[in-house]
Amino acid sequence: MSSKTRINVPDLLSDPFGEHSKVMIRKPLQLLGGRFQFHSNSRQLLRLVDLAYAGLPRHRLSHAVPRLRVALMLSPRGRPRPLRRRSEPSPLEMVSGAGFLGGATDSSDFVLVSPRERAALVVVSPKMLSFAYHARYELIEFAVFTLAARAQGLVSLHAACVGSGGRGLLLMGPSGAGKSTVALQCLLQGLDFLSEDSVFVSPDTMLATGAANFLHVRADSLRWIANKRDAAAIRNSPVIRRRTGVRKYEVNLRRARYRLAVSPLKIAGVIFLSPKKAGEGGLLRPLSRASLLARLTKEQAYAAHQPQWRTFSERLGRLDAFELRRGSHPSEAVEVMRALLEGRSQ
Repeated sequence: MSSKTRINVPDLLSDPFGEHSKVMIRKPLQLLGGRFQFHSNSRQLLRLVDLAYAGLPRHRLSHAVPRLRVALMLSPRGRPRPLRRRSEPSPLEMVSGAGFLGGATDSSDFVLVSPRERAALVVVSPKMLSFAYHARYELIEFAVFTLAARAQGLVSLHAACVGSGGRGLLLMGPSGAGKSTVALQCLLQGLDFLSEDSVFVSPDTMLATGAANFLHVRADSLRWIANKRDAAAIRNSPVIRRRTGVRKYEVNLRRARYRLAVSPLKIAGVIFLSPKKAGEGGLLRPLSRASLLARLTKEQAYAAHQPQWRTFSERLGRLDAFELRRGSHPSEAVEVMRALLEGRSQ
C-alpha cells in the first residue's frame, strides 16, 4: 500500500466529484482474472482489502486482463439514528437501473457498480466499519465479485470448487448438505482448493477462478478432524456470525500449509452433495443430463438469469455429474473425488 498524503474526508460541497482530494492508492491486485486498483481515503478500508485478497494466487483467464477500479470511501458520519445495541449492522437493500447495480443500508453505507465503466464505488460509514466482517463481505466483496464477473463474461455460481492436476470439480448442494465439511476435508487431504462458496466460470473455456482466502467452518465439523494440530489451528481462528445467527470459524487459508489452486481449474464435472446416507447404493450416483440441468437451474437461480448461462449449461451438460451421499466419514467423499479427478473408475 502506498500513500500520497495524510487523508481527510473531502468537503463535498466545495469538491463534489473529489477532483481535488488526495487519496491513498493500493498497489494493483490480480485476482479473479482481473487487475484491481483500489483507492481510498481510509487506511482501515485498505487494510480490509489486504485481509481479503492479499497473498492470493494471481489467476489469469485470458491474454487480455481487464483493469478494474474500486473506490473505497469512509463517510464522515452516518445519518443520525436512535442509540441502541445491535449485534450486526443494517442489511443491504439491492437497487439497479441505468446500467448500475448497487445496494444501500439505512446507515448511509452503499455500493454502486458500473460494469460498463469497470468501476465501483463503496461508501462505508464509521458505524459499519466497526463491523469489519460485514463491511468486507457485503460491500467490498460485492463490488469485486460483480466487476470481475461482468467485465469478463463469467458465470457466477454459489458453489465450492476443488481440484487436482489442473482439473476441478464443482461442489453444490443446499444448506445442511455438508458442503463446507467436505471442502474442509479436501483442503486437509491435499486437494487444490479454489473457493468455498463463490466460483466464477468462463463459459467458453470452462476455466474456473475464485478467491481462496477463507474457509468458514462450523464447530461441529471439527469432530471429523483427526490431526490435533489442524483442529487447534481452526479453533484459534476468529469467529464470525452470519446474519442467520450461525457462528463459524473463519480460517485464513493463506497462513498454513494448504494447497491453493495456483491457476484457474478446468471444470471436469459437477457433484451435488446430498444429506441422505449412502446406504447400499454407494456414495456416488450418476445423474443424467436432464437431471443435471434441472438441478443446476434450481440451485443456481442467480446464474440461470445471466447472459452466459446458455453456453455454460450446454458445456456443463456434456460433463460427468453425480449426486454424492453421506458415508461414515467425510474423508470417504474426498477419496471419491480424487478418483474422479484422476480419471479412475468408481
